[in-house]
Amino acid sequence: MDLAVPPRVTDRAFNRLAEICEQAGEAKCLRIAVDGGGCSGFQYDISLADAPEADDLVLEKGGQRVLVDPVSLPFLSNAEIDYTAELIGARFVVNNPNASSSCGCGTSFSM
Repeated sequence: MDLAVPPRVTDRAFNRLAEICEQAGEAKCLRIAVDGGGCSGFQYDISLADAPEADDLVLEKGGQRVLVDPVSLPFLSNAEIDYTAELIGARFVVNNPNASSSCGCGTSFSM
């Protein structure tokens, strides 16, 4: 894994985060984490957070912030964080070139 390449966040993901914050009436950060588990070995944990932790990587655009903790960062090297709206639903997704396989659920992967 190339540790030098942080993940990228698409404009579509930043725009959706801005919409969520506007609807909620408060500023929130989008937290992307990787946990052990899921049907393929690892799983993405995508949630809203109030503020970054001291050691988080903060990816920011237009006042919106996406957070990645230092433990998850190597698993997300060179990944793309996006937002998609499809027939099966709308959600934030991680397009991860480090994943050797992924599950049909889209939140679980192996390396």
